[in-house]
Amino acid sequence: MDGKGGWMDNVFIERLWRMLKKECGYLHVFDDGLQSRTHIGARLSHDNQTRPHSKFDGETPDAMDHRTLPQSSDPEGGKQAA
Repeated sequence: MDGKGGWMDNVFIERLWRMLKKECGYLHVFDDGLQSRTHIGARLSHDNQTRPHSKFDGETPDAMDHRTLPQSSDPEGGKQAA
């Protein structure tokens, strides 16, 4: 990491942990690590696959991720000669 934009990474991680603690940790009592891992995994899958996000104009992150990107006609992939 070069330190540029590092604060944005920190904001994302802090929000993620806050959501996990609020919606998974404080509401459920887990008997073991496997049970907590399964529940947290299901919650993250729900957020990515079925919960619409305002940042993506009401689409899910998975829907945005699975969109096809425009193909470049440049065989070099946009690289410039030095």
